[in-house]
Amino acid sequence: MGLRQLDNLVRIRKLKLEAPSQAEVDGLTRSGNTRLKDSQQINVSLDGRFDLAYSAAHALSLAALRWHGYRSENRFTVFQCLEHTVQLPPTQWRVLDQAHRKRNVAEYEGYPEVDEGLVEALIRIAQEVGARPDDVCATPLRSRRRARS
Repeated sequence: MGLRQLDNLVRIRKLKLEAPSQAEVDGLTRSGNTRLKDSQQINVSLDGRFDLAYSAAHALSLAALRWHGYRSENRFTVFQCLEHTVQLPPTQWRVLDQAHRKRNVAEYEGYPEVDEGLVEALIRIAQEVGARPDDVCATPLRSRRRARS
């Protein structure tokens, strides 16, 4: 697992160490799952489905990061850490990066440019992050590290 890589991000101030909070993780997971479910409703506009799927992916990704005892204020960093928090392949978190860039263009420049393929990919990745294997997240990394010391 990538504890060393995450600790390196702490050293360069891209992540902060913060004790995991079960209540926070549960809230983020609940929010992510609700948004994920709503993103699959066909009566919602494509832009709306994109917003919901993107928000779901972020909430579930942040839940995984928080579970391991880290926090980031940067959405890209949260997505980038998925390789270490839930062992998500880089090809998948790069889709989240693409969605992040498109979200910023839509949010700050008012020019939404999304398609059904991206929305479907976001939904699939969010589902995978939300269904992370129990052995990856059964014990927070911060606890495992203390046990090894």
